[in-house]
Amino acid sequence: MLGGLGSQFDFSVWVPNVPTSMRLPPPVTKGTTDLGSLGDEGRNSHAWSHLLLPCPQRPLGTYPDVHFVEEAPRQSIAAFQSHLVQISRDIQEQNKGLDLPYTYLDPLHIESSVAI
Repeated sequence: MLGGLGSQFDFSVWVPNVPTSMRLPPPVTKGTTDLGSLGDEGRNSHAWSHLLLPCPQRPLGTYPDVHFVEEAPRQSIAAFQSHLVQISRDIQEQNKGLDLPYTYLDPLHIESSVAI
């Protein structure tokens, strides 16, 4: 996942006729192709390099800015974080016997974002 751009990455890859993928309209005749409609390597590689830049990722339940100083919210945050740690342990335990681990819902791989 790409941190803050995780959900944006999905969209920029498949949207048809975006500037990074095509320079001309799609062919109108079935079965024909036109390599001229694709952009040059320099422009495409430049666009891809921006998409693939690592972004800082904050896992779910990570709050680097201290907004709550009262004891009650801090206890709630600590309880939430401990639940996330337990969920992550359970998922990792279940994945031990799998050839291909399923980490999609592991809190360590879910970013703390409005995208959830």
